[in-house]
Amino acid sequence: MGLFGPRSSGRKKPYFGLTGGWLTFWVSVACSTDMTLFGYDQGVFGGVIVTKDFLDTLNLGGPEHTSLLGTVTALYDVGCFFGAVAAFSIGESLGRKRSILLGTAVMSIGAILQTASYSVPQMIVGRIVAGLGNGMNTATAPVWQAETSTAAWRGKLIVIELILNIAGFSLSNWVTYGFSYVPGPVAWRFPLAFQFIFIFILFATVPWLPESPRWLITHGRVDEAEQIIADLEAKELHDSYVITESKEIQWAAAYEHEHSVSWWNILRGKSAGGTSTIRRLILGGGAQAMQQLAGINVTSYYLPTVLIESVGLEEKLARLLAASTGQALSYAIITALLRYNELPGYAHSKEVASASVAFFFTYYIFFGIGFQGVPWLYPTEINSLSMRTKGAAVGTASNWAFNFMVVEITPIGIQNLRWKFYIIWTIFNASFIPIVYLFYPETAGRTLEDLDRMFRENHRVFVFLDNDAISSKRPAAYIEHEEREMRRNSSAVAADPKTMERMRERVTTANKDMSDEEKVVSGFAHDENI
Repeated sequence: MGLFGPRSSGRKKPYFGLTGGWLTFWVSVACSTDMTLFGYDQGVFGGVIVTKDFLDTLNLGGPEHTSLLGTVTALYDVGCFFGAVAAFSIGESLGRKRSILLGTAVMSIGAILQTASYSVPQMIVGRIVAGLGNGMNTATAPVWQAETSTAAWRGKLIVIELILNIAGFSLSNWVTYGFSYVPGPVAWRFPLAFQFIFIFILFATVPWLPESPRWLITHGRVDEAEQIIADLEAKELHDSYVITESKEIQWAAAYEHEHSVSWWNILRGKSAGGTSTIRRLILGGGAQAMQQLAGINVTSYYLPTVLIESVGLEEKLARLLAASTGQALSYAIITALLRYNELPGYAHSKEVASASVAFFFTYYIFFGIGFQGVPWLYPTEINSLSMRTKGAAVGTASNWAFNFMVVEITPIGIQNLRWKFYIIWTIFNASFIPIVYLFYPETAGRTLEDLDRMFRENHRVFVFLDNDAISSKRPAAYIEHEEREMRRNSSAVAADPKTMERMRERVTTANKDMSDEEKVVSGFAHDENI
């Protein structure tokens, strides 16, 4: 057994005694549930708005109500936008956990209002309120996950969350498809109420999980943060890795505080101290904007509508295909196929319309590989410690602003432009290739402090010129720096009498709370005589 045996024997075990991978797993469960709820909310209304009882109850049927129906759908994104803005205005003072709990509570109110709605005004209020909560959660959950994960697992865990986001979207389509066979209001009210399953899971997990150690250090709670780092890594409190990690975060926090930039200066385009604040905000917000301008929500919100209006399928088949969506579509081919589908007198219009369905699915595949997960992860990685909440919120707000635009114009665009509407998304998708190659640095394998260092030392806007900035592996210079710091801190712990005294006190306290048998098993029986 190690020098001190079980690290938490002298104190009440938090997190039900979980440490290391299991503790990270449960943080991931909470964050993944949040993103699954986000995906479910993204897709469920697309199935609701083609339900006859819904259209009759809210008097939204017929082409004369197309614009109003688009507005009711899109106002959810307005709520999400302001929820994201609220995340950076109050989220930094609340912390990651309390921000998610507040957002979930607000979403609960919105879900109740929508489920019990009998009028357009009530549905609009419900959509906006639910959006406020979702905007707060989607701006916070990726940050919480990123700040409690190791560099090796950070990207994988957040991408898993976004896979579950897709699962939530797919589930919403299957639920609305299944309930489309049920007559009456339950066909759309139950799918809207189903989201409470995810809300209950969030309320059951988030309260007992650890706060972000980086947020705690930023707010002066260093001892608590170090204990959480040790718990997350399953290491001793005075392990050299824990000390190195804490000092790196403290140094980054102090540097950012010293060179902090006010929102007024950011809006005026002024930065300070070589931290590249504005550039990092633009990169994070740009990634989120590109996700929406890729055209994903033309289909995620309106896939049943697209399949009915543009492809000409029956309602039930359109619902089934929406539910089967894995992720796919190529707008260029869809544009060409739908062009011939709408060509007067074309003999094979039915065949090309059917062929276009396959490319809706191929688009989802390619979108899922790249733009589904990365834009949500990127702002949490690319922004500095003091700007991380703000940067994630700016990115999320950017996502929801463009989301609103896309969702608002899609019904009108399909109705008026027909096949030409899809040319817009073809051009946008093609433009992202040079933008990403020229301007976006790699973040895989880097610690969050590595990225702070990169932006302090590398001020090239065109990152493809710097091998360290685009390498898929962690640069050797960063690895060597971390190893030097760990060796130095390990020596400092051994040489510091005060640190050794604190260690002896912990052993003594632990021994008092253990039986003789436990001392022998754990290795504590002889450690008081260090």
